[in-house]
Amino acid sequence: MREAEIWRLLAANLLCALSIVLAAVLPAVFLDGFSVLGTHLTWLCVCSVCVATLNIILHLVLKPNQSPKRRSFAHKISRFLKCCIYFFMSCILFHAIIVLYGAPVIESVTETFLFAVLLSTFTTLQCLCLLGPNIQAWIRVFSKNGAMSIWESSLQITSMCSILGAWFGAFPIPLDWDRPWQV
Repeated sequence: MREAEIWRLLAANLLCALSIVLAAVLPAVFLDGFSVLGTHLTWLCVCSVCVATLNIILHLVLKPNQSPKRRSFAHKISRFLKCCIYFFMSCILFHAIIVLYGAPVIESVTETFLFAVLLSTFTTLQCLCLLGPNIQAWIRVFSKNGAMSIWESSLQITSMCSILGAWFGAFPIPLDWDRPWQV
């Protein structure tokens, strides 16, 4: 059983990586003048939508945390609405953190917010798909040695690497604002 779960997790992560690559390559076929660097806002939107759609589909297909309880339709709707609210709140929180770390408040608000959405897609959306809007489960998973399954361990690693990767990618930027390519 554990080996089958490892293969399912590997397939899910490979599909997620493939969706990021396709988000960089496929729009160039359909959109005139598309490039990841030249039209970065479009790419942020496309990448967020691709990864979010794939995460939701994989969650529905693979069902890594299948609950034996049957829930009512009203409970499922309220759970979905809570997840939407949590995702939006995480976008706002990441946006505020990015601004506190030095992003321009007024000049690049669209770029900053789309980056916050992308970061929320890689962190919060996966948590919502796997754990739902249960804050106690989130605390359990992200506390010391709290992951109880391979899916939760992967969730810890993916979320922490996404946040650290965003920070490590941004911290050297203020070091050389005098370069012409940064203007």
